[in-house]
Amino acid sequence: MRVAVFSTKPYDRTFLEAANRSHEHTLTFLEPRLTSATARLAEGHDAACLFVNDVASAEVLQQLAAGGTRMLALRSAGFNHVDLAAAARHGFTVARVPAYSPHAVAEHTVGLMLALNRQVHRAYNRVREGNFALDGLLGFDMRGKTVGIVGTGKIGAIVAQIVRGFGCDILAYDLAEHPGCIALGARYVALDDLLTQSDIITLHCPLTPQTYHLIDGAALARMRPGAMLINTSRGALLDAQAAIEALKSGQLGYLGLDVYEEEADLFFEDLSNRVLRDDVFARLLTFPNVIITGHQAFFTQTALTAIAETTMANLTAYAAGQALANLVPLP
Repeated sequence: MRVAVFSTKPYDRTFLEAANRSHEHTLTFLEPRLTSATARLAEGHDAACLFVNDVASAEVLQQLAAGGTRMLALRSAGFNHVDLAAAARHGFTVARVPAYSPHAVAEHTVGLMLALNRQVHRAYNRVREGNFALDGLLGFDMRGKTVGIVGTGKIGAIVAQIVRGFGCDILAYDLAEHPGCIALGARYVALDDLLTQSDIITLHCPLTPQTYHLIDGAALARMRPGAMLINTSRGALLDAQAAIEALKSGQLGYLGLDVYEEEADLFFEDLSNRVLRDDVFARLLTFPNVIITGHQAFFTQTALTAIAETTMANLTAYAAGQALANLVPLP
């Protein structure tokens, strides 16, 4: 099967080619993101392979369908970047990678907590400049702190395991309770209660119309003064402008982000020789109590291997007319 692979980086090619040796699809690696301007590059391909910042809007899907593409192989668990209604209209089959390495994202999440708490980023820069003063680097013991986990699926449940090992108390919010979290001693509470009672809040839920800007100005105001917020899930769960105001007032004490609402024009690219045009993102970078990583929480050998292998298996199952275990339901 001919597959147009969008948003290709060297590491994507390495892992996808390795996984494809036992499948023998014809892969066309394309560096650009999928947009209305680049959709024509998939003409003549049976499938398009997409990453998180590719745009599968109604307009783009119409272009892909006109070029003969009928299958979307997502290299991600989330599918909020795909217009599912348009995909159904054009007869697309959509498959995803539901679980590649929840441990990778969970471990990065806790890494952000520790780095912010002990101000590792600031200490690193100080020592490189010969400044060994400890003023301004005071942290706190994780033991005894309350961690609020919003979304206790695979990733959230692993975060619960890790922070329980530190001796943290755990509050959880989800539509469905996770038995493993309950066994750890987590208490499921209403979101308002989690916000008001947690020292650290971490987001692990999908982006839906209901969760868009789940953490807005009102939610930030309900949090404990000086609390820590971590988001390694989807950027639009957080209203970044509201977070800036909360950081300026001191209401929000720490912010760790691996995702950002407008990241599509920033992340996965080397922009070191350019002026950042996103004023909100640039403002976030000025705070000493903010750490931002460029959507790298998933970025481990284990995860990239799993993503590539599952993606190739999805393509092969589709080509063989078999039932797809990782099918995304269409309306």
